[in-house]
Amino acid sequence: MLYLMNMNEGLLIVIAAMILGMFASGAVRSAYRRWNQVPNSRGLSGAQMARAILDGYGLAHVGVEVTPGTLSDHYDPRSSTLRLSREVFGGSSVAAIGIAAHEAGHAVQHAMGYSPLKIRNALVPVANLGSRMLFPLLIGGFFFQMTNLIYIGAALYGVALLFHLFTLPVEFNASARAVAWLEKAHGFPPVEVQGVRSVLRAASLTYVASALAALGQMVWLLMAGRRR
Repeated sequence: MLYLMNMNEGLLIVIAAMILGMFASGAVRSAYRRWNQVPNSRGLSGAQMARAILDGYGLAHVGVEVTPGTLSDHYDPRSSTLRLSREVFGGSSVAAIGIAAHEAGHAVQHAMGYSPLKIRNALVPVANLGSRMLFPLLIGGFFFQMTNLIYIGAALYGVALLFHLFTLPVEFNASARAVAWLEKAHGFPPVEVQGVRSVLRAASLTYVASALAALGQMVWLLMAGRRR
């Protein structure tokens, strides 16, 4: 009965994470729609904002490019390239400069050797393997009555959980940098800084939801292995 209760706790965490994820997705879309309609007072595009931050940190070698999709913005450390969606790259809204500043923050983290980012990047290969092998190992463990397979899957997935956990400080730090740059270094008015903060805060909830889902799955896996 105790095992069942623990397994149910894992499932409850996953369900809670799914609900939080849906709420976070809605909050991101809502905040983005609102502040994407408000032009920033300095008339800078997302690309110009990113370039100003990168150049300010001596990162002239980091490129800024357009990438397909909506909210597909990211920094690629392998090629030292900041890729911004078309609306963010050419847009001059409060949302655009906030997202661009956030992504530029990742480039700065990379250049400065920010420890959580280095650890997260190192976990990527094993985390991807764990995510791919989880269900084959889980099914094999139950089908062949081999508890060790379940534990191996749990161990591999544990790395994926660590990846999600280290993603949180990486994203929070990039958002904090973005807000500080806009507020202090670039002198944007408080209402625009608050708009950026709203967009980035909503986006951060999606990472919290992912971490909770990974934690819930880990609890469920461990309890399933003990039951075998």
